[in-house]
Amino acid sequence: MTSARTDHAPGKDQGPPRAGLREWLGLVILGLPAMLIVMDMTVLHLAVPQLSRDLEATGTELLWITDIYGFMVAGFLITMGNLGDRIGRRKLLLSGAAAFAAASVLAAYSTSPETLIAARALLGLAGATLMPSTLSLLRVMFLDERQRTIAISAWMMCFTVGASIGPLVGGVTLEHFWWGSVFLIGVPVMALLLTLGPVLLPEYKAPDAGRLDLTSSLLSLAAVLPAVYGIKQIARDGIGALAVLALVVGVAAAMVFLRRQRQLADPFIDLRLFREARFRVSLSALAALSFVMFGINLFIVQSLQLVHGLSPLKAGLWILPGSAGGVLGTVAAITALRWVRPAYVMATALGAAVAGALLVATADRTDFGLLVAGLAVMSTGIAPALNLGTDMVVSSAPPDRAGAASAVSETSNEFGGALGLAVLGSIGTAVYRASASENMPDDMPPEAAGPAEDTLARALNAAEQLPEELANRLVEVCREAFTDGLTVLALIASALVAVAAVLVATSLRHVRPGSEPGRDADPDSGPDAGSDSAPDAGADAELTAEGRSAGDRSS
Repeated sequence: MTSARTDHAPGKDQGPPRAGLREWLGLVILGLPAMLIVMDMTVLHLAVPQLSRDLEATGTELLWITDIYGFMVAGFLITMGNLGDRIGRRKLLLSGAAAFAAASVLAAYSTSPETLIAARALLGLAGATLMPSTLSLLRVMFLDERQRTIAISAWMMCFTVGASIGPLVGGVTLEHFWWGSVFLIGVPVMALLLTLGPVLLPEYKAPDAGRLDLTSSLLSLAAVLPAVYGIKQIARDGIGALAVLALVVGVAAAMVFLRRQRQLADPFIDLRLFREARFRVSLSALAALSFVMFGINLFIVQSLQLVHGLSPLKAGLWILPGSAGGVLGTVAAITALRWVRPAYVMATALGAAVAGALLVATADRTDFGLLVAGLAVMSTGIAPALNLGTDMVVSSAPPDRAGAASAVSETSNEFGGALGLAVLGSIGTAVYRASASENMPDDMPPEAAGPAEDTLARALNAAEQLPEELANRLVEVCREAFTDGLTVLALIASALVAVAAVLVATSLRHVRPGSEPGRDADPDSGPDAGSDSAPDAGADAELTAEGRSAGDRSS
């Protein structure tokens, strides 16, 4: 299939060629893995109660099942981005798609928590190949700046679509099949990508890329995984020698990793990007939002099913108002950018997220409507803040470093989300255990009290073996304990998002759309401070050459 790019008339300097039908169809294909990555997280949340019962997973094993995927993605994201530059971005994307499908089948038919944890780790490793490949291919496929903006915006919208339909698809699947079926959703999606990708997507290799630094890859993992283990152990058992040692190892590995990046001619992360205030602040806000969103959503989904007694399908339907709020909030934010500076739009969205988190915090065990309303309001604020923050991170870098900025942004989102699952999940679990233990009826048999104090799912299982009156008291205590945990998490979330809102509003108040990297668009700096600046000619020529060579290679 030949490219349908529109060439300009000779002798007219009208910029790079515009994308044609092939590129727009390729965008649809590249949106599939973006949508699937989010769906894989949301459908797992719905499946947690069922798989917890069937596999008899402990609280710690449940946390590993839910968060190992995100940590593997975060740990390997930059490594895979560098690998794609060397072996070919399309080749890496298709290889990752095949591995993702195989790991999905392994996860679906897992018979023990350990097997499921290993399958989720493989899914994370495969998932780390998808996002950097898709975004970097978009840079080559869409050379026209306006078209590229539309393409990247549509690609980001796929994440919102995935979050919207994920609960519904997962709920319908769990209504009719076993919990493992949620992992099989990704198999036909990856099959479609493997079939159409070679036809619609160009291949691209960076001509001057240096060697892949395996030491940096190992150091990034050595920084992430021990730190996570230490945090989880402290949340579960308190401060201990092993947990402290793990945290020390993680911090030390991170310091060595950063020092190595300063010494490498071709680093995994270009640390010069962090000199830009817009980059630092937006990146911090993105990490905080991902931390909050992933951490609290897991407890909200479980609350809908285990506290309020909804089926997976009904729980998925009641999550849809939050997803719809995210879409509406994003549209409103984009519209407001015509008159209001990005920092103030983003801060306002964050303020809405704070209000939603406080609604969740005030909802007691019987306030179902308040819980759903709080989730909807919170999503209405978080979604546009994430989109605006991502745009500010990417636009804060000069053209020759925009790829590195994108990789760091995605890594921050994934790491923040995975860390939110681990930290907030551990805190919520700790609050649940403390409350359940403190309020456990004195006449509760030890064989029921022990599992009930671990997780709410195990408490409901234990209640099925008790006389009705005793079972009702056990369920009442444990559901109240779970709500206590959710309340604490919502208060933590509201505080973190409020701090992010103040930081964005004060630190980025001079930034205007189109302002050049490294220069604040202060209103006093001149009449053209907020206007769209012309892109760097050399970078434009380099990007045009890359795109054309990619198209030639794919013919």
